[in-house]
Amino acid sequence: MTTPAIEFRSVQRNLADHAVLAGVDLAVEPGETLALVGANGAGKSTLIRALLDLRGIDAGSIRLDGRPHTERSARARVAYLPERFQPPYYLRGRGFLEYMLALYGVRPGDVSLEDVCARLGLGREALDQSVQTFSKGMAQMLGLAACLLSKRPILVLDEPMSGLDPTARVRLQEVLTEQRDGGTTVLFTTHLLQDAEALADRIAVLHGGRIVAYGTPESLTQQYRTGTLEAAFVRCIGADARQVH
Repeated sequence: MTTPAIEFRSVQRNLADHAVLAGVDLAVEPGETLALVGANGAGKSTLIRALLDLRGIDAGSIRLDGRPHTERSARARVAYLPERFQPPYYLRGRGFLEYMLALYGVRPGDVSLEDVCARLGLGREALDQSVQTFSKGMAQMLGLAACLLSKRPILVLDEPMSGLDPTARVRLQEVLTEQRDGGTTVLFTTHLLQDAEALADRIAVLHGGRIVAYGTPESLTQQYRTGTLEAAFVRCIGADARQVH
């Protein structure tokens, strides 16, 4: 039996008298791309931060490759792109990536920095600019480039499509598809169901602090007897679906 790359068991996180996470059970298999979707405030970012030990949990367990997420050596297998990523304003693009490579323990000669960036639409001119001049989409791509260059086997991406124009979204989709085909495990959150459908092997719907639906895009549309994933999502979570954009 294969050990999940990421596993949440009965994870709970309370805020005052409100259960943000009310018993999340979810597994991401090695080499799988899983999309975590849900309405605004569903707890997607909270779950991601809990996985990275940036938020405590009140009950349950989280494991990375079978090891507790609280172990630094377990988290060392993960590269993370936060929502609304903003690189340090005082660095240039290239300097930021070189700094991140040092943190990840990757020698510059072991990766083709410029080739990876070019695939994401960041040319040499952009890499030599101050990140203060970067658009939101360019900053997002810079953060993703750092994740890819890390060569970590698990990528955790919180709303990676946020702020991207259509061309950048296509570039990102192509790169993430290549990562999946190469055996990288990817967990990403998104509001964009069309991206979840295009990229994910499986989709998990977080609602009311729990995973209320899980399966392939095709199985979810069949389960809810709809022609589209968007319609299946609406039926799954009901009126609260109006919060998704």
